[in-house]
Amino acid sequence: MAALAAPAMAELRRDNASGGSVTLYGHLNPAWQSVDDGVASYDTLVDNGHSPSRLGLWVRQPLGGGTFGFNLETALGVRQSFAVSQGTKADALNWQRTSIRKVDFSWSSERFGTFCLGQGSMSHDGAAERDLSGTSLVGYNSIGSAAGAFRFRDAAGALTPRTIAAAGPSFDGGRRGRIRYDTPGFQGFKLSVSHGEEILAQNSDLTSTSVALFYDREPGDWTLSGALAYASVDSRLTGDLHDRMGSFSALHASGWNVTVAAGDRQESGTYAYGKLGYKADWFAAGTTALSVDYCDGRDMTAGPGSDSAALGVQLVQNFDEPGIEAYLGWRDYSLSETGTTYRDASSVLIGARWKF
Repeated sequence: MAALAAPAMAELRRDNASGGSVTLYGHLNPAWQSVDDGVASYDTLVDNGHSPSRLGLWVRQPLGGGTFGFNLETALGVRQSFAVSQGTKADALNWQRTSIRKVDFSWSSERFGTFCLGQGSMSHDGAAERDLSGTSLVGYNSIGSAAGAFRFRDAAGALTPRTIAAAGPSFDGGRRGRIRYDTPGFQGFKLSVSHGEEILAQNSDLTSTSVALFYDREPGDWTLSGALAYASVDSRLTGDLHDRMGSFSALHASGWNVTVAAGDRQESGTYAYGKLGYKADWFAAGTTALSVDYCDGRDMTAGPGSDSAALGVQLVQNFDEPGIEAYLGWRDYSLSETGTTYRDASSVLIGARWKF
């Protein structure tokens, strides 16, 4: 790459004479988490698991009629909201190999699409979580992100093995060491296929293959975003898993928005999710986003006969000039199984994300 030239985005981007660039980015997302499991309350300073604090680097360079890209990204290793439970409070800072999010090489063009190789998103990553509400920072179709490791208590108040995350999975994809191809867009549609394996966690022995169809358009006063995906996962720990998932979100110019999602795992259960939101410019500082959501699950924890639900309310206030998003989220969790009654739990997450 040619010598770097003057900055183009604050002091975090440098362009070169041949059209390439290097960009440093990231965000910090500290939060206060409070969880009530029906017997006791737990208050913890955490990193918001909906969008963990991270640091990343993008290198882009025109090459062969397209654009070569390299993306390096890591979480900071701060204690995550989804990793705290009644009996476990991880170290406040504990960076590990699994904190690495992306080491990804890509080449893309409008004619041929995008080819990716390395640690990065599988095709179905994000397929169950398309959300235009502006509140996904504190609540979306990832029910376990706020307090997923907390365990439900039975009617007598004793802790059980059942966790919030297990009762409300979205089946959404993650990141793997993979090869991935995305077609060029056509009328808003794009097809993606990938195959990868877990290369960061030791002794995981996990491989997965996924295919996804994405849709993004802005007709008239609407912004639309949707996805459908299928994933096959082969894991030594869990056996073979076969997941189907999809989501769709619509935002109107008035600020009203609606999001729906659904998924099923052949080996366990199904869920349906819905969110209603509103975005408004009430304050000069930035956009305010409000939403309420609900997720209903069947047969997630104990085969036929288990029912789970989560109800949430979210508020995000943007402060454009400093690049800060302040948020407040509340969620109630319930679970029932044939022959077993569990106490409801609830969580509150308050914090702010600063992006650079």
